[in-house]
Amino acid sequence: IFVLDTIPCLLSPWSEWSDCSVTCGKGMRTRQRMLKSAAELGDCNEELEQAEKCMLPECPIDCELTEWSQWSECNTSCGKGHMIRTRMIKIEPQFGGTACPETVQRTKCRVRKCLRGPGMEKRRWKEPR
Repeated sequence: IFVLDTIPCLLSPWSEWSDCSVTCGKGMRTRQRMLKSAAELGDCNEELEQAEKCMLPECPIDCELTEWSQWSECNTSCGKGHMIRTRMIKIEPQFGGTACPETVQRTKCRVRKCLRGPGMEKRRWKEPR
């Protein structure tokens, strides 16, 4: 019986792992090795590339807000007052993301001048003796 000796695969050492594919959060990294023996010397079924998951610190999440509401009615029926408008926080900042700006704005408003009607002026009452 004639036995043909199979030549083992000649492989280079694995390369260093690549950098993670992302700068934050979950990604992948790879490493490779080379086939050193000639392919015609026999089949080589060894893997030449490996991949694995990598995890870096969480990505910053910036604050996210809704659009501004409409301005409220002026809070007085005459004279100087103020109106407000608001917006809500949709996403709170995390992991060093940008902080939320103001969620309430106030502005002055002026409605018509307040008039003193005939019944509004001060009346002097005579002190009873």
